[in-house]
Amino acid sequence: MSLDTPRPETRPERLPAHEALQRLEHERNSRLTQLRALEEAGADTEEHVIAVQKDTIRRVLAEVEAAFARVRDGNYGHCLDCAKPVPVERLEILPYTRFCVPCRRDTV
Repeated sequence: MSLDTPRPETRPERLPAHEALQRLEHERNSRLTQLRALEEAGADTEEHVIAVQKDTIRRVLAEVEAAFARVRDGNYGHCLDCAKPVPVERLEILPYTRFCVPCRRDTV
């Protein structure tokens, strides 16, 4: 079953704010831990690889912070492209996502 196909079971249409905040906090803490580990990596680690990984983690952290702002603004869980609700299953997997699956496919 794909993420943009509704499941037959009854699920809430939106992820509750407290659950969204918990998932986002977990994502933030995970990324910050990854950043600290990379910064503490020894000289044996290739600098370019570390720089790319840090950049990726910082971009995800920016997405997480933007998602916190959407929770505060009341826009969390709505696609920034089509404004339709993002399926709860997608938010459970990727709590900082900005797009529903069909719109994400269009941006890639």
